[in-house]
Amino acid sequence: MIDLHSHTHESDGTFSPEQLVAEARRAGVRTLAITDHDTFRGYDQARAYAKQASLDLICGIELSTKLHRQSVHLLGYFFDQSRLPEFRLWLLTLQASRRERNVRLVERLRSLGFDITLNEVEARGRGMTGRPHFARLLMEKGYVSSMQQAFDEYLTESGKAYVERMEPDFAEGVRRIREAGGLTSLAHPVRLKEMFQAMLPQMRNAGLDALEAYHSDHSLDDSELYLTLAGRHGMLVTGGSDFHGANKPGIELATGRNGNVCVPEGVLTALRKASPSFHTASGADQT
Repeated sequence: MIDLHSHTHESDGTFSPEQLVAEARRAGVRTLAITDHDTFRGYDQARAYAKQASLDLICGIELSTKLHRQSVHLLGYFFDQSRLPEFRLWLLTLQASRRERNVRLVERLRSLGFDITLNEVEARGRGMTGRPHFARLLMEKGYVSSMQQAFDEYLTESGKAYVERMEPDFAEGVRRIREAGGLTSLAHPVRLKEMFQAMLPQMRNAGLDALEAYHSDHSLDDSELYLTLAGRHGMLVTGGSDFHGANKPGIELATGRNGNVCVPEGVLTALRKASPSFHTASGADQT
């Protein structure tokens, strides 16, 4: 089995890198991509565990970008390790903007009467605190009955406490990933709803390589649509569960929600064939 979209506790998942590798092996996953938000720390730590477990581990990333004032999530894969240092420096600016957003989000929540502090949230988010950690803290303190309620009422873009953070333009995100030797894919296109097809030509013109056709949020009809559109626009496809552990209950590694994800072997073969970085890497350093 193949899963090209997963998260560790170095961003907004609940599994450590070691635990995620162990879960991948338990679930029968042969190839796993770690795609933490704005950081490679989970992947960096997982490499040794993956080698011990004979797990094919792919270096990935998930970035939040903006296009027409809409938040668009961008996946990157198969980076050239020799070109990653500059990309990692750029990621530090995204991490700084995330923390600045978190400071303002704490202030907004406190103004609504919630007794929380930034230290409490960061204790749950390690180095990459995000909205799921706010949701978990609100649930633990009894302000909401579930993480979903926390998002619906307070943390989504229409929520009472929502605050924006600086996100790079979509085209810049694509450019940065490609300059680091990576392939780019649009994460969970279903979340863009009716805007997606209108935005796709612009995304393709910006250099987007692939669409995430297989995802836990997608119905069979959704996946068929994205496969058709990818073929029409000459694009690759990717797929994965978007596994977060306890932060997204009901989603299993590789198989998604109630078995709705199954990434064909041909998807991975096509991605590797299209990746210059994969062909110039050597042995276990292929990413």
